[in-house]
Amino acid sequence: MDFTKIAKSVLELEAQEIARAADNLTDDINAAVDTIYGIKGKLIVTGVGKSGLVGAKIAATFASTGTSSFFLHPTEAMHGDLGMMGKNDGVLAISYSGESEELVRILPHIKRFDIPLIGMAKSKKSSLGRYSDVFLPIDVEKEACPLDAAPTSSTTLTLAIGDALAVCLMKKRNFKKEDFASFHPGGTLGKKLFVKVKDIMRTKLPISDEKASLKNVIDVMTHGRLGSVILVNDDKKISAILSDGDLRRALMEEGFSVNSPALMYATKNPKTFNDENMLASDALVFLEKYKIQLLVIVNEENVPVGVLHIHDLIEAGIS
Repeated sequence: MDFTKIAKSVLELEAQEIARAADNLTDDINAAVDTIYGIKGKLIVTGVGKSGLVGAKIAATFASTGTSSFFLHPTEAMHGDLGMMGKNDGVLAISYSGESEELVRILPHIKRFDIPLIGMAKSKKSSLGRYSDVFLPIDVEKEACPLDAAPTSSTTLTLAIGDALAVCLMKKRNFKKEDFASFHPGGTLGKKLFVKVKDIMRTKLPISDEKASLKNVIDVMTHGRLGSVILVNDDKKISAILSDGDLRRALMEEGFSVNSPALMYATKNPKTFNDENMLASDALVFLEKYKIQLLVIVNEENVPVGVLHIHDLIEAGIS
């Protein structure tokens, strides 16, 4: 049995159903967007079975893209959770048949709240369609299931329409990357836009006097566990950095002595940054640009206050 052929057929069929729905879109989508946008409270998404699972995802997408939303199971609604609805809310109800018993039972109670009801079902003539203030059809000609029974094409279309609504609302709200990141502070974008150098930098610094011998500085490097030592002058201002790479190169020189001044082998005038409030993602760009692993953060007097290692940025998920 050629499962590649079967899988391709499923993808093509579901894509065809989405394309057909796109060709048949009406102004009802505008009405749905305007209705949701006008809700002062929350958009409550509800549905049973597969429609409920898709509805939960749609609610999550709305919530993360600027439309306050949550999922409510119709059965729980009938047993007290209707109290979660308020007069400023709206409802998006999903049922492919439009006749799911648990969902249909709560529709009259939703109408008692006198709040907008957006319905998604196969037919506007269904119970859900008749109760709806705004109706979005999710009619498909054929499910991808070989028995034409299991919700496949229909759930994919429902999910796609939910995404379309969310994107339309993002456009209407002028929802930007910064807004998205504020809802996803733990995600990659959130870290990129919000995590600052001061949130990651190390403040316990491997520092040594610039007049110290290489032997003493190596001891500081060993205990500092950063592979580098910051050398400072009498005013505590940075003058150089001695890295383990500098040390290895020094070992190859004739006349090498651990009693020599560390400054002899260190990198003078190293790259530094004087803004601990800079974004960590910008610091990573800086490190990569100059092909360095360690960035020293200094204050206005050029005194080291922190160090940022490229490994710290990677471990923090900054990319």
